[in-house]
Amino acid sequence: MDVAALPLAVALIVIAYLLGAIPWGVVIARVIGGPDPRSVGSGRTGGANVARTLGLRWAVLAGCLDIAKGLVAAGLPILLHAGDATVILAALAAVIGHSRSPFIRFAGGRGVSPGIGGLLAIAWPAALVGVPVFVVVFAVTHISSIASLTASLVAGVSMVVMTFVWQLSPLYLVYAVAGTALIWYFHADNIRRLLAGQERRFGGSQGG
Repeated sequence: MDVAALPLAVALIVIAYLLGAIPWGVVIARVIGGPDPRSVGSGRTGGANVARTLGLRWAVLAGCLDIAKGLVAAGLPILLHAGDATVILAALAAVIGHSRSPFIRFAGGRGVSPGIGGLLAIAWPAALVGVPVFVVVFAVTHISSIASLTASLVAGVSMVVMTFVWQLSPLYLVYAVAGTALIWYFHADNIRRLLAGQERRFGGSQGG
């Protein structure tokens, strides 16, 4: 990376983290006077808990806004020609910010939605592969965590394939692997419950 471009790269990564850290589920709950999504289920701020506390339409809105965080975080350095490394780090920073938000005591969601947003900016077909996988798995199992884990894995593999097909920089493999790994890491408690057969279907007090 060019030393002269380093300040811009650092600024874009910090902006991406702070953008990703906006807890839209909590913001929406406060605006409409509804219950905080952290008060139910897993205590996370993602779509599953927003659906439980505020209903489906607000969960869709929160999900779209969370996707937009990743899209803007990765899209801005692309538009500014900040380099592939900055694009990847900014996209990952948004995922981390979403899950470890300083605005809500470093709590947050699982990183799936901003991860999808990052994919939309970097290689949109990979995101479009992941979304229907989530829908189908969730429709069959009614377990949001297993749908998210499956979709993130499929999207990550799709990203690897597209990196070679589109002859993208090998740096994009970092996003495919690290992005998927982060999402799985943020689902660690869900994975433990799935392995123990204790993860409840949507509408239960666990999971999401």
